[in-house]
Amino acid sequence: MSTSYEAAGVDIAAGERAVELMKARVARSRRPEVVDDASGFAGLFDASAFLKYRRPLLATSTDGVGTKVDLARRLGIYDTIGHDLVGMVLDDLAVCGAEPLFMTDYIACGKVVPERIADIVGGIAEGCALAGAALVGGETAEHPGLLGEDEFDVAGAGTGVVEAGELLGPDRVRPGDAVIAMASSGIHSNGYSLVRHILAHSDLTLDSRPDELGRSLGEELLTPTRIYARDMLALIDGTDGGVHAFAHITGGGLANNLARSLPGTVDAVLRRDSWTVPPLFEILRAHGDVPQSEMDKTFNLGVGMVAIVAADAADAAIRLLNDRGVPSWLLGETTPGTGTCDYA
Repeated sequence: MSTSYEAAGVDIAAGERAVELMKARVARSRRPEVVDDASGFAGLFDASAFLKYRRPLLATSTDGVGTKVDLARRLGIYDTIGHDLVGMVLDDLAVCGAEPLFMTDYIACGKVVPERIADIVGGIAEGCALAGAALVGGETAEHPGLLGEDEFDVAGAGTGVVEAGELLGPDRVRPGDAVIAMASSGIHSNGYSLVRHILAHSDLTLDSRPDELGRSLGEELLTPTRIYARDMLALIDGTDGGVHAFAHITGGGLANNLARSLPGTVDAVLRRDSWTVPPLFEILRAHGDVPQSEMDKTFNLGVGMVAIVAADAADAAIRLLNDRGVPSWLLGETTPGTGTCDYA
């Protein structure tokens, strides 16, 4: 009895169609430094762009979207999680002051559905364009027998560059600096295992329509991650050295992630009354009977990125970010301490 790769569950033709469907959307993320590789086996980037740097440091990051992909699958909406992936990967690069240059993606699925793959990759390309980076390549792997036909996962890796003398981080932070919050667009891409647990053990469903949201819970939960990279770089340029560090508020919550950007001699003191936590988080807390301490260490609670800036640059920084459409406010300040973050 003869058999074939397709009989084993791998559809090469579907993979080729997915590539054709995504080409135009990927092209929108192109940067001038991208060089075409006719074979398509590698993504090429012209490194002569680094000649403008005195000592260029390459920065790299990799991440995924986590179990948020399960909600996308259940809702049949695939064009937003690409933004989540870009936010997780390229905003991490910008934390050290690096300009994101390019990114690659990896999608594993049980069955290649060309339109679904094209939507996912198209969303990644759109996110890259928002971050100012190029999507230079990727891989779609069909895993029949390991993943169900509707199951998939996404991951990506990015590369950026920063001048060595302009590297941001804890060593620049001093007591008396201002801590500035940048609003999140929602939950972003962390804490969805807890979200799914709450959905499975409460009266909430993806179709629930809490009055506070004005739309279904599923739509709210799939809100794509805000991509801050270009705003962060604009803040660096617009404050003339006033930015000392950033903290990307991902898994672990606000205080834990901010502490990573503090030296061992400085604390950050935050004011809970400086912002109103978006209603989605209170809905999840109440229906899931989640202690506040657990909310604090799981979710961003409405703060997706934090900048630590010189006190005399704080007003200009907040004004610049708000003018760029990123709601921002004074969240707290730094004090002499031992490298911890807490609330006043």
